[in-house]
Amino acid sequence: MPAAVRFGVNYTPSEGWFHHWLDFDLDAVRADLDSIAGLGMDHIRVFPLWPHFQPNRTLIRPRAVEDLVRLVDAAAERGLDVNVDGLQGHLSSFDFLPAWTRTWHRRNLFTDPDVLDGQAAYLRTLAAALADRPNFLGLTLGNEVNQFSAAPHPDPDRATSAQIDAWLARMLTACEKGAPGKLHLHAEYDATWYQDDMPFTPAQAARHGALTAVHSWVFNGTAQRHGHASVPARHHAAYLVELSKAWAGDPHRPVWLQEVGAPAPLVPGEHAAAFAEATVAAALDCPGLWGVTWWCSHDVSRHLADFPELEYTLGLLTSDRRPKDIARALSRAARDHRDSGGGTHARARTPAPRTTALVVPADPAARSRCAPGGDVFDAFFALTADGARPTTVLDTRAADPDHLAARSLTEVVTPDQVLRTPPGGTRP
Repeated sequence: MPAAVRFGVNYTPSEGWFHHWLDFDLDAVRADLDSIAGLGMDHIRVFPLWPHFQPNRTLIRPRAVEDLVRLVDAAAERGLDVNVDGLQGHLSSFDFLPAWTRTWHRRNLFTDPDVLDGQAAYLRTLAAALADRPNFLGLTLGNEVNQFSAAPHPDPDRATSAQIDAWLARMLTACEKGAPGKLHLHAEYDATWYQDDMPFTPAQAARHGALTAVHSWVFNGTAQRHGHASVPARHHAAYLVELSKAWAGDPHRPVWLQEVGAPAPLVPGEHAAAFAEATVAAALDCPGLWGVTWWCSHDVSRHLADFPELEYTLGLLTSDRRPKDIARALSRAARDHRDSGGGTHARARTPAPRTTALVVPADPAARSRCAPGGDVFDAFFALTADGARPTTVLDTRAADPDHLAARSLTEVVTPDQVLRTPPGGTRP
């Protein structure tokens, strides 16, 4: 039996949001962690705010690092493993970048030698502080840092894909030096898979780091085009998991659904639990899924101003730590999955291989074909609606028998073949 898929949450503190690092209250954190553990989750992802932890390039605040360690230890007391995001970066529409990279000290986040030195030192310090904690999973470089590198960001730090490749390699090396052997990775929002001019590429996402992370949000045009109860909306997370496999060097590389949520009003609150159940069920049908980490643990308090409206209601729990219907749905999904292997000891059945592969373009300048409205996107969900359980393969590998065999692929189809075939018909 393979290990069960991990279930967790992105930890949003109920008191003070991520500004809680400014006046860290361990008792409040413990109460939050109790409410998370009470849902049957096994891990959390946490977010130090970079400017608070490293306000000067050569000052990494010891007290802030100690507070992070105390949070990780409190999680361990409740049976929760912890992934830590480093370069924060960007959260819930707000940017958090240190003053030594902006305005009068404006320097490129991905190419400036001094900035790179500072980032590497910071990541190495966080990793080293946690290296001996058995519940420390590893570091994620930052939260969707690709949004700083291109439009639609209003002031992007432009870089080439080659420069991003070097940045990823150096930062992941810094994490490994601090905490050898841990699960270090990077994670971007879906422009990596969908935006033609994004310098962070699918190949980088699927080949750098210990595993591939995907972030699934149906406000990217999926729910607008198809509705919250549609096949594309409910299978969007599974689509990203399977899309990522086309670029992976290792045919069995694990994939982490590191962020997924039910954003209102596109997913109305009364339908959030059903959306979560369907999304998780579809993702669990993907071989090689490492974990599902819901966004997020707690609602943002209405006492805090200027958030986009949807951010106030994304929590599984309210800001006073009461579980919602969606929390109970995720808790049931986790319990049922763990029990599906005949016991509760972190074992479960693995899904059958996906043997039908949809051809996708290897050229990153054509990746918009994979986005909502693109022919790859539409063909994948036509296959899904027809019960085919598709995955993906690069056009440069589609005729390679060794690659197809390594991935147990027995049928390869193009988007054109799929879209010219009526539902239930025989593909040409």
